Amino acid sequence: MYEAVGVEHIDRPGGAMPRLEFKPVNRLKSESIWLTKHFRNVASANGQDGLFEKIFEIIGPSNRWCVEFGAVDGKTGSNTWHMINNHGWSGVLIEADPALAKELRDNYRGNQKVHTFETVVTIEGENAIDSILSRTPIPADFDLCSIDIDGNDYHVWKSMTKYRPRVVCIEFNYTAPNDVIFVQDPNPDTCQGCSLLALIELGKEKGYELVAATAWDGVFVDAELYAKFGIEDNSIDAMWNPHMRELKILQGFDGTLYTAGSRILQESKIAFEHDELQIVPKSMRKY
Repeated sequence: MYEAVGVEHIDRPGGAMPRLEFKPVNRLKSESIWLTKHFRNVASANGQDGLFEKIFEIIGPSNRWCVEFGAVDGKTGSNTWHMINNHGWSGVLIEADPALAKELRDNYRGNQKVHTFETVVTIEGENAIDSILSRTPIPADFDLCSIDIDGNDYHVWKSMTKYRPRVVCIEFNYTAPNDVIFVQDPNPDTCQGCSLLALIELGKEKGYELVAATAWDGVFVDAELYAKFGIEDNSIDAMWNPHMRELKILQGFDGTLYTAGSRILQESKIAFEHDELQIVPKSMRKY
């Protein structure tokens, strides 16, 4: 699932051709990622449905309440549809896009256990997640929170102080290497995300531990529940291998930039060439 090796050869005038090979080291530990064996999709996109079933089989549900934002239409790629519709959970579902929010309302019309909202979740004010949830009967220690808003995820989780979900599933930028802390500015109009390492750091500050990672979600549990999973090593390298989409950049002594790994912009699928990244004009690349 996570194995990838990128090899790049760059043609140069006169037959010169640097050798560049991307040979990632896979440090995943099978005993650390055993929960991934339970990935299964009913409505989810990356195995979350089966993963959550297994997690709550282990820790037991406390109140069967879940929260998801952005919830899209409530089913497409949903991390909570299965729990609500097949396990009888209650939910708070939030979507910012007006057309999708209408579909969300229509899909849950008549379901008194589901509360839908059309809004952008902010980090303060009346549209902050704590404020939105306070307008519902959800308990403070609700079971599951799914955060997928393509940008401000880190800041919204950080802003959640009045509510403490037992399990948090949150999106990260899957192109970030494991040794990089990256957090975009707290701007709801920015779509850059954050690294998994940044989320692990934030999770520990808030009293959570990583128990699994999907293709682009980190799944955390309350630290008091962590021992139930028997995961001795939940360090980032043991839990997640980013190398399939990782880009390495190195510098020649003359200022030339070289790349190895994935030279594709992941969301747009636009490929780019080595020479498009050069900062120093060729005439100035001298040593």
